[in-house]
Amino acid sequence: MRQMTLVSRIVVRTALAICQMALVSPVAAAPADPSGTWLTEDGRARIRIERCGSKQEQICGYIVWAKEPNDANGQPLKDLNNPDKTKQSRPVLGHQLIMGLKLNPAGRFEGQIYNAEKGKSYEISLWREAIDLKVKGCMMSIFCATQTWTQTTNAVPGQLVGMTGDPNGPKADKEWMQTTQAKPATATRASK
Repeated sequence: MRQMTLVSRIVVRTALAICQMALVSPVAAAPADPSGTWLTEDGRARIRIERCGSKQEQICGYIVWAKEPNDANGQPLKDLNNPDKTKQSRPVLGHQLIMGLKLNPAGRFEGQIYNAEKGKSYEISLWREAIDLKVKGCMMSIFCATQTWTQTTNAVPGQLVGMTGDPNGPKADKEWMQTTQAKPATATRASK
């Protein structure tokens, strides 16, 4: 009987120690990767989100489909309101709108999103929640709203399906382009 009591005490103490360690130093779960193609809440666009940055640790996003990609004259919509004059002639379809979001301690990606309709950038954070993507945008860090984007796995007519930078894919802003060039292999010949 005394052995059972001693064993019970050890088990209880061990269990309490494990619980106490869990309370003191919780292990944060890795955030779910937001990469993929997402339909915006209003259904007006599909956004491809992918890894970017020199170590692929950031998140970038591109418009790969628009419900209304053309103006009243049937011409592709241009980024006319962009404060950078060199970008005002680029098509809205295929341009980069999410700029290198970084992971924060809460497991969300934070940074800026560009709105071509207004020619302005806003602070956002995004994270996966269940099967959806939550996108929270803020203006002046005070006025915030959250949207739910739905993942899409099919391609629809007019959607850019090529890799980023390819002719049939979206175009990264120059500061986000991958500039990795393969170095030529050096062959060594044995001299005779």
